[in-house]
Amino acid sequence: MDDIAAAAGRARYALNPMYLFRWEATQDAHVLLYPEGIVKLNRTAGEIIELCDGCRTAAGMVEALQQRYPGDDGRVAEGVYKSLEVFRAKGWIRRQA
Repeated sequence: MDDIAAAAGRARYALNPMYLFRWEATQDAHVLLYPEGIVKLNRTAGEIIELCDGCRTAAGMVEALQQRYPGDDGRVAEGVYKSLEVFRAKGWIRRQA
């Protein structure tokens, strides 16, 4: 693992306090609520954001999802890291110190 990948794996993420993450039965999905509206998440996004507790590392999230979905560890890892980048760019999550 190179230094960049190792640093990415050690990163910890938490939900941006401006958002509320919860299951919404009427949407049959996890959602992010914020003052201006709602974001309906697909199953994968919901499972990843649910793991963004500020304590678990990105590598820990990957490991948890690889155990949940065995068979293609590389694809799971790539999906988690790309999703974290997108969620951070959208402002849904924040990197913890």
